[in-house]
Amino acid sequence: QVILAESGGGLVQAGGSLRLSCAASGRPFGSHDLAWYRQAPGKEREFVAAINWKGVITLYQDYVKDSFTISRDNGKKMMYLQLNNVTTDDTSVYYCHTMHNRMKYSRTYVPTRTYGYWGQGTQITVSS
Repeated sequence: QVILAESGGGLVQAGGSLRLSCAASGRPFGSHDLAWYRQAPGKEREFVAAINWKGVITLYQDYVKDSFTISRDNGKKMMYLQLNNVTTDDTSVYYCHTMHNRMKYSRTYVPTRTYGYWGQGTQITVSS
């Protein structure tokens, strides 16, 4: 069993910055890849970014790769998402996710609600 808990969301003005955190507990943290997803009101959940178990390989959705940075600290059992120059399009609930196996993330794959482990989400609202 893995428990993920996001934090760091809130209200931010367009053009501002925010850092999300994902704290993990349960199995050894450094053994699996991690990812961020987001879901805007009325839209499907979508992939944002992923990072491999060592923290040296990252994957970004095309429209966030120049403004978001994913990172992890295996010693602290934490994953982060730095959001810079946010726009109103970034308003969403942001979720962290990890697999229960060694499956790799891709830009087009969104796990079901029961596949792997999801956090409860943290809301980011960007005001214009």
